[in-house]
Amino acid sequence: EVQLQASGGGSVQAGGSLRLSCAVSGFTFDDLAIAWFRQAPGKEREGISCINKSDGKTYYVDSLKGRFTISSDNAKNTVYLQVHSLEPEDTAVYYCAASATNCAEGRYDYWGQGTQVTVSS
Repeated sequence: EVQLQASGGGSVQAGGSLRLSCAVSGFTFDDLAIAWFRQAPGKEREGISCINKSDGKTYYVDSLKGRFTISSDNAKNTVYLQVHSLEPEDTAVYYCAASATNCAEGRYDYWGQGTQVTVSS
């Protein structure tokens, strides 16, 4: 069974940066697509970015492109989300999710527990 462990969240001031990590186990890492989502209080969950491990293609939500960078470390079976220029509106629980297909299909069967990011002004 695929397990995902998200970490790296915390409290930062506006303008700061964070690197979130998603450690993946229980599945062949290269066969997965790994995505990051977030959910702010009172709002729906929104997708941020996704990476296909099979071909390395990355996808970003247009509104967040430029401040978020997704990457992976195959040796550590870990996917990262680097976030720059954080804004209070980025305050949310950030989740990683895995798909056994690819980012384009957008079907995620496995979810991590989430990591809280709080940005103060």
